[in-house]
Amino acid sequence: MTNFTPEDLLLYLYKETSAEKAAAIETVLEKDWTLREKLNVLKASMQRLDKITESPRTEVVLNVLNHAREHSAEEVQ
Repeated sequence: MTNFTPEDLLLYLYKETSAEKAAAIETVLEKDWTLREKLNVLKASMQRLDKITESPRTEVVLNVLNHAREHSAEEVQ
């Protein structure tokens, strides 16, 4: 039986594996409950990450804009 790493499972979840590797993972998932559990934990983590809504503080945005403005003015001169 092939051992798959958490990285392999993440690539599988994001559909970034080859068709052959995806098929191999699916075959092992049918028989290996520990791998299914690991996949379920990763899926749950993905779902929680998708729900996070963060935005930068206004101060950070203004700092970036000021920095860009200063460098843009330097390039014009």
